[in-house]
This record gives sequence, structure tokens and C-alpha cells, in this order.
Amino acid sequence: MKTLILSIIALVLAVTVAATAQQKVGYVNSTKIFDDIPEAQDAKRRIDAITKPYQDSLAAMEKELQGKIEEYQKKEALMNDAAKKSAQQEFAELKRRYDEFRFEKFGNDGDIAKQTDKIINPLKEKILRAIEAVAKAEKYTFIFDQTENVKVLLYGDPREDLTNRVIDKLKRGK
Repeated sequence: MKTLILSIIALVLAVTVAATAQQKVGYVNSTKIFDDIPEAQDAKRRIDAITKPYQDSLAAMEKELQGKIEEYQKKEALMNDAAKKSAQQEFAELKRRYDEFRFEKFGNDGDIAKQTDKIINPLKEKILRAIEAVAKAEKYTFIFDQTENVKVLLYGDPREDLTNRVIDKLKRGK
């Protein structure tokens, strides 16, 4: 909520400044740019190749835990208290290992996040340089991002949408 209010204030301020100083304001859809350039498709394939083995391992761990729980539930009535306690400790250990693996591989600072950053960050920089080049060439002072998920721009005249110009710039490679 706080971010939305700050975004609205920033947008109003930028539009006010643009209107009074005859500055040009444009916007792009960074998601569309990312999806339309060939390097992004390669990056997605590389990330999927990195992620798949971890997902498979996680699924195997989950299947093992579920199997043990189902087996326990079938035999629970026949088990003594010591056997029940031992089985419950085994579940707890399997669940701990599962959670630890998931966090280590899929967490915000996990292996996949780090590897994804190494693959994506150079591409992000390339896109930002292309946006800057288009903005400078066409004398835009401000460029906002308007994606399906992030609504920093509440309204934009379609004539000021630079998305396709940035994609063209990236595809031409200059």
C-alpha cells in the first residue's frame, strides 16, 4: 500500500514536472521486451535446465515423506508407543531435510536465485541500455515501466509506449 501511494505521488510529480517544463514522458512494458528478445528465450531454457534437477529432487523427497506417512497411518494401530515416537521423529527429520533443501535451493538467496541472477542480470542491463538509448534518441526525459504485474504507470497514451522501439533496438543490436 505504501509503495502504491509513493508510486502515485512520484507519477503525479513527474507528470507535473513534465507538463510545466515541456519534458517528454514515455513508458515501456519490460516484461514484453524481455519476452520478445531471443536472448531471453535462451536464458529461460538455461534457468529451466538448472531448476529441473532440483525440482525432481524435491518431488522425490516429498514422495518419500508421503509414503512414510501413509505407511505409518496403516500400521499405527498395531504399533507401540516407542515405535510411534520413532516414526514421528523420522517424519520430522524428513520434513526438516525437505524444508532445508527447498530453502537452500529455492529460497530468495538460494542456489537457483543466485544462478538466475547471473544469467538474467546481463540481459537486464542490456535492456536498460536500450531503453536509455531510445529515450535519449527521441528526447524523452522520463521512462516508466508498465507491466501486467507492476502498475507504476496508471495511464499512458499508447503513442508514448516505447516498448516496440526498444525491442527493435535490441533485435538490431545497435
